[in-house]
Amino acid sequence: MSLDSLKSRLPDYAKDLKLNLGSVIGNSDLPAQQLWGTVLSTAIASRSAIVLRELEPEAKANLSPEAYTAAKAAAAVMAMNNVFYRTRHLLSDDEYGTLRAGLRMNVIGNPGVDKVDFEFWSFAVSAINGCGQCLDSHEQVLRKAGVEREVIQEAFKIAAVVQAVAATLDAEAVLSE
Repeated sequence: MSLDSLKSRLPDYAKDLKLNLGSVIGNSDLPAQQLWGTVLSTAIASRSAIVLRELEPEAKANLSPEAYTAAKAAAAVMAMNNVFYRTRHLLSDDEYGTLRAGLRMNVIGNPGVDKVDFEFWSFAVSAINGCGQCLDSHEQVLRKAGVEREVIQEAFKIAAVVQAVAATLDAEAVLSE
């Protein structure tokens, strides 16, 4: 299973997605850990068994055991945080923003890998989950760490393509039943 296998599964009408998979993942200039942690965390966030089964082995092969675990942890903690903070932000009652969250998120403080990489993965997952508050928070941390906008944009390009591939392949799976 691989990126090529995933591209071959895409229908003809999704040729743009095939090309984009090749460019944002296959031809990325990101360091391997940053790239494959982003691929793995966004594949998990896409909630597509097809996409995760195809991309996980290549991600695992390109990540240290610590980075592999941290990328999964980023997807897990952001699945919770994105719902919590997006909901709090969307509520018209601003008082919710003053309440203590009371949720454990220790992995953010000690992810077991470079914090910039973990923030990058958390940012990409937040793009898929649509939490503006989390996107702003992680983007600010990345910018303070010296990460350029063009590099940060790579995270949400990967997220966009992985999510689009997931939606397309999952729809095709349903339609072929």
